[in-house]
Amino acid sequence: MASFNQGANENKQNGKRKWNESHTDMDRNSNEDEDDNKITDNWMKKVHRLCPYLDTINRQVLDFDFEKLCSVSLSRINVYACLVCGKYFQGRGTNTHAYTHSVAESHHVFLNLQTLKFYCLPDNYEIVDSSLDDIKYVLNPTFTSKHIGELDKSDKRSRAIDGTLYLPGIVGLNNIKANDYCNVILQALSNVTPLRDYFLDEKNYAKIKRPPGDSVFLLVQRFGELMRKLWNPRNFKAHVSPHEMLQAVVLWSGKKFQFTEQGDPIDFLSWFLNSLHRALNGKKSRNSSIVYKTFMGSMRVKTRKIPPVELDEKQRFSLLCTDEYAEHVSESPFLYLTCDLPPPPLFKDEVMENIIPQVSLYSLLTKFNNESEKEYKTYKENFMKRFEITQLPPYLILYIKRFTKNTFFVEKNPTIVNFPVKNVDFGDILTPEVKAMHKNTSYDLIANIVHDGEPNKGTYRVHVLKQGNSKWYEMQDLHVNDILPQMITLTEAYIQVFIKTMNLSIIFRILIFSFKYSYLDL
Repeated sequence: MASFNQGANENKQNGKRKWNESHTDMDRNSNEDEDDNKITDNWMKKVHRLCPYLDTINRQVLDFDFEKLCSVSLSRINVYACLVCGKYFQGRGTNTHAYTHSVAESHHVFLNLQTLKFYCLPDNYEIVDSSLDDIKYVLNPTFTSKHIGELDKSDKRSRAIDGTLYLPGIVGLNNIKANDYCNVILQALSNVTPLRDYFLDEKNYAKIKRPPGDSVFLLVQRFGELMRKLWNPRNFKAHVSPHEMLQAVVLWSGKKFQFTEQGDPIDFLSWFLNSLHRALNGKKSRNSSIVYKTFMGSMRVKTRKIPPVELDEKQRFSLLCTDEYAEHVSESPFLYLTCDLPPPPLFKDEVMENIIPQVSLYSLLTKFNNESEKEYKTYKENFMKRFEITQLPPYLILYIKRFTKNTFFVEKNPTIVNFPVKNVDFGDILTPEVKAMHKNTSYDLIANIVHDGEPNKGTYRVHVLKQGNSKWYEMQDLHVNDILPQMITLTEAYIQVFIKTMNLSIIFRILIFSFKYSYLDL
């Protein structure tokens, strides 16, 4: 009896031991990153074996643009990329998905997507080899201040793995399904120099603190990552997929903007700039964030209420004398200016062909000259408004309102806007007092977003000026082509980005100053 009890106790102890061992293994495999184990980490620092499998790495299939998820467990924790087939797997410990993949497929070289360390599985040792630095740079491109300062001076082309030549910054974006309306905005913003320079250097926004539980800062990080990939001179391919950026957009817009449904670029631009500003802890002041510092201008809005039409002249006059119907002035900041197109003609011409109406950009800008009044209607009241620009921003965004919505459908205005590509003078619409406050009011076009096709089924493309070679490029999703500036003015422009040019007198002074010192050196 005693021997029976003794055997039962031994079985219980063995069962407990096995249960503890199995759960210890499960915990180890769930956490599975032996970097947390100091003994293993110290051992790896001392021993770096030469890996015989480096020639199995296939750079053609490596794509770090997509979300860093394990392809089996869909976990974001401790994800490794197989450098042979390009797939993502979790962990590298025994019985993990990466370990199983290495044994089953004989794929041995893996990269930790967070720590940027290379490992050989199933032997589980770290690989240290300078020949892998190009892979590390593609995953996480970095830019020095010197490199950033030379981006607008260089027109040097880079070569992808397949031999394709591309210009950094002039890179196609993948259209996952219907996200071309996002692509054109991201490509236009990537060529706005102050915004680009700010996000290329991660140190500029790395120390920004957000409240606990607020993860909207992820939008800033994703935009910075996309910006660095677009300007990466050592990409393996000549295009970039904005998958992670769009995932953050869908999440933080509450699914208002999706990459499976066509949207409006101006709605996305307005939401995106304001979201970036808030995520960077921006306030109402102009210098509180790089977004406001670059795009924010100010205007004075003068509003007066219109008396009802059914009243007689005496009643209308008495109402106009009241404070309610007097003109009220308010100051309003803006990130872009909305230009209203004149209505298109209702009838065809004598040859029975549709007339394509044309209008000058300067006539659209008269809306902001403090003289032109525009009527705004609500469901019960009507207002007349005048707009006076009081401060022009360094970068000016114009939105040409082409779509009008009514109860039944959306209608597109096909009017062609005639605009110069260089030296657009906004001083003509400023009052003399405001114009005296601006040293320069001349702007050059740097980006032009175009809508083609029907209102709900059309596509978007963008024209971008490359500062390094002063050439224009047309980008529509993955397609990038040269284009003459004369062709840009013939398109149905929708959104335009202008840069304030340097005053000619300032340029003349700089030239004299540089010539003077070069003469003294001689």
